[in-house]
Amino acid sequence: MKFYRKQPIEAEQFDGSDEMVDKYELIDAGTMLGTHHSPELYLTGSGKLCVGDWIATGVNGDHWSIKNDVFKKTYTELPVIPENVAYVIKQAKKGDYKLGWVFYATYSGIWRVSVGNWIRTHADIFARTWLDGYRVEEEK
Repeated sequence: MKFYRKQPIEAEQFDGSDEMVDKYELIDAGTMLGTHHSPELYLTGSGKLCVGDWIATGVNGDHWSIKNDVFKKTYTELPVIPENVAYVIKQAKKGDYKLGWVFYATYSGIWRVSVGNWIRTHADIFARTWLDGYRVEEEK
């Protein structure tokens, strides 16, 4: 048996709104059965969708549903990091540096104090951002 690491995905939690029904072209069960409106909605090729379930979007634009409990066990949101830390990641990867070198540089005092302090204080989060991606903190 082989085990694979999950890649980051784009997903949105279904809130039952008409906007999401239209956006994902959800199918009303009543329409499928030739009756009137039904509270049951279906995502094409993925089955019944309930409020609170997640709609994931693949790289080719396909959508599939994931039950909320399964989603919470399987996925976590990408961490939010400061813009100056994101800049260090971009520059280090552009220069083909490795994660170990970035930590070495951090503890050697090469980065600006604010960047070095953030990386030291959030070392686990920094390592996850390096491997899985991140979102940049919005300006206040």
